[in-house]
Amino acid sequence: MDREARLQELSAFLRAKRARIDPESAGFAVGGRRRTAGLRREEVAQLAGVSTTWYTWLEQGRNIRMSAQVLDCISAALQLTVDERKYLHALALEPGLGTARLTEDRTDISPPLRKIMDELRYCPTVVTDRRFHIVGWNEAASYVFLDFNAIPAGERNMIGLLFARKELRRLAVNWEHFIRGYLAIFRAYYGQYVEDPWYGQFLDEMKAEHPDFGPLWEQSEVKSAPEVLIEFRHAKAGKMLFHLTSLQVQGSADLRCSIYTPAPDSPTEYKLKKGMERRS
Repeated sequence: MDREARLQELSAFLRAKRARIDPESAGFAVGGRRRTAGLRREEVAQLAGVSTTWYTWLEQGRNIRMSAQVLDCISAALQLTVDERKYLHALALEPGLGTARLTEDRTDISPPLRKIMDELRYCPTVVTDRRFHIVGWNEAASYVFLDFNAIPAGERNMIGLLFARKELRRLAVNWEHFIRGYLAIFRAYYGQYVEDPWYGQFLDEMKAEHPDFGPLWEQSEVKSAPEVLIEFRHAKAGKMLFHLTSLQVQGSADLRCSIYTPAPDSPTEYKLKKGMERRS
């Protein structure tokens, strides 16, 4: 992502976060009529201790000088989470000043990780890289989601598949809630690897191919590891409830392990066992 693209994304991010804040919660009286939702630019500037002109230029995506200290003040004014604060810093600062450096992609599944995935026999598990390319999965994941072996390696992108494959759109009872969790993680990567042009190209392709991608992307949050309860309506097993836990795999490769654990006090694990037995 070049400097101009980063500033455009920074502008959109600041506007979205400003619009979500209730003025009263930030200490401002809601007297008179407000033309837009959320805080005004001058109110953010006041809370952050910067001039309205400077903040306006920042939100407009102008190429101005910024410091980590001032960005922290902006973060506090906009009530950003830790992940959102990191995202803001990654977009605003020059490469090398708080942003992750690109490294050569290594997406091998190590034998210990492969062992862990196989041991999670009744917990569908998918391993993805920083671009959400699927690099590993276990048998339970193939049963619940797709036969990933039947998909060409170049098309095994989890974000892309969730939008392109009808069976995955039908799988989650609340598909939008399901995809928002993935987009939140993807946005965290997007900010972390600001020098990788692949992200901009991928986003452009997704917006062109899937009309509903753009609005969901613009509304997406920034979270490095959301934990959610997901209800699936499996074509063969019926209703299944899973807790999704997303773990970062430590090591030289930037891999993420998404584990779907059957919800306790539900028949999900029993259904999964029976379905996998019939499949084998």
